[in-house]
Amino acid sequence: MSPNLPQRTRAVRLSAVPEGLPEAHHFELVQTPLPAPGEGEVLVRNRYFSVFPGLRTLIGGEVDGVPLPPLRPGDTLFGPAVGEVLDGALPPGTLVSHYAGWREHAVLPAGSFALLDPALPDPAAQLSMGEAAYGALTRLAEVRPGDTVLVTGAAGGVGSLAGRIARLLGAGRVIGSTSSAAKGDRLTGELGYDAALLRDSGTPFGVQLAEAAPDGIDVLVDSVGGEQLAAAVLAGRAGARFALVGAVSGQFAPDRAGGSAPAVLDTFRIVVNGISLRGYRGSEHPGVAAEWTARFGGWLRSGEITFPHTVLPGIERAPGALRELIDGRHVGAVLVGL
Repeated sequence: MSPNLPQRTRAVRLSAVPEGLPEAHHFELVQTPLPAPGEGEVLVRNRYFSVFPGLRTLIGGEVDGVPLPPLRPGDTLFGPAVGEVLDGALPPGTLVSHYAGWREHAVLPAGSFALLDPALPDPAAQLSMGEAAYGALTRLAEVRPGDTVLVTGAAGGVGSLAGRIARLLGAGRVIGSTSSAAKGDRLTGELGYDAALLRDSGTPFGVQLAEAAPDGIDVLVDSVGGEQLAAAVLAGRAGARFALVGAVSGQFAPDRAGGSAPAVLDTFRIVVNGISLRGYRGSEHPGVAAEWTARFGGWLRSGEITFPHTVLPGIERAPGALRELIDGRHVGAVLVGL
């Protein structure tokens, strides 16, 4: 390796499996040797990596059916990242996306990285979670002109884009749920929502939903589950289409391990109203990624959509970043910037 290239790097490891929700002290920032890239490999300096909810499940170990391995003490965390090639099989300065986040540098084997799509004007936008929202709204729920759409967890990485996407696809009314009045103001002021329902307002969620959508809802994009999903079933109109993209009510519960989210649903209402309820799996819709990237890039350039996100500066912020995500301290995607 050239003496001008880094010989060591820093990474975030899991130091202990938490009892309950992970805290910063369950992770450690370590320095490790950095090997030279071999044939077909690239050495990448990461610019951003994503803090994604699924890490809670991987740390908890309940990964049955999850296409990612569990994380054990001593393992380096991983996840979506974008970086700049320093050396190896691609010219220096080339921007790539990959899954070796949670470290400052990575040596990536051939086939484990992709050139950053030029359709997106900002490299950080490669780490948006809008693909899931777009796929759910076009492949499962299939928004129609004039539909009333409910998005739960509307201030999160998926939900902060889902409202505007639904509007661009023709929805007539878009309602979002969130945890605070400040976030609710952002939903209605910036993110394309007509109304915001507050999880901890003191008014039952079902009552708020009935007031916001007195004629019921046609589409649900759900990343929460639990009480909010149950209320949505009762509000579903005939032929309503529900797309489930997450279940943080259980995934982020301190008394669970991240791999379950029980909910009591009125199956009678599902039957008599002909409500369809499906989980969205990106692997089942391989054409969505390219389609979403092209449309997202066009919408970003035209100003029809924005990419809501928070950048936590420096890898030193990374050990506490997952807890910040779980606690809902930010709106949109949560990234660590290096």
